[in-house]
Amino acid sequence: MVAVSVSDLRVQIYADGADIKQILSLASNPLIKGFTTNPSLMRKAGITDYEAFARDLLAQVQTHPISFEVFADDLVEMEDQARQIASWGKNVYVKIPVTNTKAVSTQGLIARLSNDGIALNVTAILTLEQVQQVAEALAVNTPAVVSVFAGRIADTGVDPIPMMIQSKHLLQNKPKAELLWASTRELLNIYHAEQAQSDIITVPHDLLKKLDQIGKNLENYSLETVQMFCRDATASGYTIAVPEKTAV
Repeated sequence: MVAVSVSDLRVQIYADGADIKQILSLASNPLIKGFTTNPSLMRKAGITDYEAFARDLLAQVQTHPISFEVFADDLVEMEDQARQIASWGKNVYVKIPVTNTKAVSTQGLIARLSNDGIALNVTAILTLEQVQQVAEALAVNTPAVVSVFAGRIADTGVDPIPMMIQSKHLLQNKPKAELLWASTRELLNIYHAEQAQSDIITVPHDLLKKLDQIGKNLENYSLETVQMFCRDATASGYTIAVPEKTAV
């Protein structure tokens, strides 16, 4: 069976990462509809000045939505950061975690920011109860992204697709809210996200490099795999001593 082309799917692909060169390259790819990042990815990429990185990126990418996350843990500071981040550009979505590190819900903060017209990306969601709380907080006319970490749910041995479908139902009265499949583990998740009625899926930069493999002939792929094993074995110089056969 040949996979349906990604370009024919309804779900939108957002690139998840913090390498500015890769982001700028991906911005010209028609399959990529937006970008997300977070402090962990930025730290891994060696970024030391959060605001400078964000402003540099926003100066060069103005036609795609880009999510930048607050990093304060105190809700008052979180709100101050959120309002500042929102001021950096019209295509900015502010990422707000569904709770802080002390398990204090950010529902009230989400409501204030959303009611003030700030586009949010509510992140780190793993339960339907959290989706319901976020849905209740979001303003009807303000754009928002609701990021459910489907990959992490799957890591626990639970199929995330039914939960994503239920999450979409919980958001039905918020037409500006989009459901996002987060923590993608493999390209097949793009099709899972489509099946689960997700609006968006975030895909890490390293996985996006494999997009050209979708629809690949599996017999050819098998042969390439055998050839790779052979090349690696030859390059290693490995030997196996085989006893000489004695004549009969």
